[in-house]
Amino acid sequence: MRLLIHERAFGRVEAALGAEIEPLRVTDEGQILLAGEAISPDAAQPDIVWANADAFFSPAARTFMTAALKSTDLKWVQSGAAGFDNPVFGQFIQKGARLTTSHGQAVGMADYVLWGVLDALQGGPERRSAQAAAEWTRYVFREIEGSRWTIFGFGAIGRGVAVRARAFGAHITAIRRNTTPDPAADRMATRADFLDLLPTTDVLVLSAPLTPDTRHVANAEAFGRMKPGSIFVNVGRGPLVDEPALLAALDQGAPAHAVLDVFETEPLPADSLFWRHPRVTLTPHSSGMSVGNAARNDALFLDNLRRFLGGQPLSNEASVADVLAG
Repeated sequence: MRLLIHERAFGRVEAALGAEIEPLRVTDEGQILLAGEAISPDAAQPDIVWANADAFFSPAARTFMTAALKSTDLKWVQSGAAGFDNPVFGQFIQKGARLTTSHGQAVGMADYVLWGVLDALQGGPERRSAQAAAEWTRYVFREIEGSRWTIFGFGAIGRGVAVRARAFGAHITAIRRNTTPDPAADRMATRADFLDLLPTTDVLVLSAPLTPDTRHVANAEAFGRMKPGSIFVNVGRGPLVDEPALLAALDQGAPAHAVLDVFETEPLPADSLFWRHPRVTLTPHSSGMSVGNAARNDALFLDNLRRFLGGQPLSNEASVADVLAG
């Protein structure tokens, strides 16, 4: 079986690959190496693709994806991302390949959400301004204890947020399609309950994938139901949010603050109002870029590789219908 893999990822997992794997190593310079010899994207013909961050953010990303898409018998793609809205994933599915996603970044993303919420509750911007001005100013801050959180999207990321927030004493309502009780949540709810939950929600976290049903789920009607002083967090996908509606809502004080890692247009244009809005904390789609991410994703890939070669069910296999709908 031929495996298309970036050379950095190959260096980390080489020792765990079996003899049945024939690696196609892609370098940052755009070479595809098979047994040390450079070959063309047309000649690569991988059966398996490990499309992780090393590949996606490489200068040779186009070469990597071209080689994957030119394969006439592509069987399985392991993605390093949690979402599947990138158009290339739909192309893989249309070629008949199976797609599995990764949730190694969930640990860092859950930490990020707690950081953003704690910073907002404790007046981080005001405290940093006072420090910069050498002002001995004491601020009263809000606590997580007793707050009510609604987490829209309760996969690995949303569940990680819930575990951390509950440790601080928060009440968690989780929104997902499967309403089977989960020990990390106090209440399970569905998409139909979303708007009715907002008037009592102190912290709203979006950690859902982008689908036709979730696009602009956070819209003017939703923001209109949020309580004064509430905090809004989006670590899912930018198009989950109607951005003009969010800006208008922030100006009116509900939500009182937004923590945003993703946007409809990325990179975020320099003239975007989000950059300088006093009620916004933003980061450049980097909430999952923690030091443990690569090792967790490599471990998942190797486990799925073992499963694939052994004819066993794969972990985190994406629904064909969901991918194509996105």
